[in-house]
Amino acid sequence: MPPFSRDDFFGVFVRYNESMWPLPLLLVAAGLAVAVLASSASRRSRRLMATLAALWAYAAIAYHLAFLSSLTSAGLLFAALFLAETVLLAWHGVRARRLHLAVPLDRTSRLVGAALVAYALIGYPAVAELVGQRYPAVPTFGLPCPTTIFTFGVLTWCVRPVPRSVLVVPLLWTLVAMSAAITFGIVEDFALPIAALVTVIVLHRRATRTSTSASPRRPLQLGF
Repeated sequence: MPPFSRDDFFGVFVRYNESMWPLPLLLVAAGLAVAVLASSASRRSRRLMATLAALWAYAAIAYHLAFLSSLTSAGLLFAALFLAETVLLAWHGVRARRLHLAVPLDRTSRLVGAALVAYALIGYPAVAELVGQRYPAVPTFGLPCPTTIFTFGVLTWCVRPVPRSVLVVPLLWTLVAMSAAITFGIVEDFALPIAALVTVIVLHRRATRTSTSASPRRPLQLGF
């Protein structure tokens, strides 16, 4: 059991949302823009991955460091983890260009990515509302859990193999978040392990199919 109550935990969301408004709303708009551009074969892979990396940096500093750390010292560790993911996304997506977004060749990748992105932006707050959570005592987009689900969705749209290192922090956060979700009844976070599982399956299946094909067909690459 964590050394704080459910009211204390949700109080962090209240303080964050009231202090940062209207930024949570603007972050949703940014997420929608990334989703639209990423799914339309835009020639902006580096910029979109830079935006995704910035979301992780934002969650690290604006939430873990600025608010959660006042409730628990674990917030400092979580901030470090999210900054590490920021570096990985920036390196592989911007510098090395391994995270390349374009229209995926297979229908499964398109559907899984779209479902996860839609859940992170729309389904997540809808589920919170249905189970009785009311703003501002809710985790909004830009905070760790919806951002992690959103990231899983975007990664399934990458047409090149996704480096395993990029998945480490999101998978670790899934385990951490599920502990809090079960303890405090955060129903909307129960989608996290599902998102993690389907993302790993989709990426693994695509990598296996590519590596075992006798004459692999190169994926359609419409961006840099």
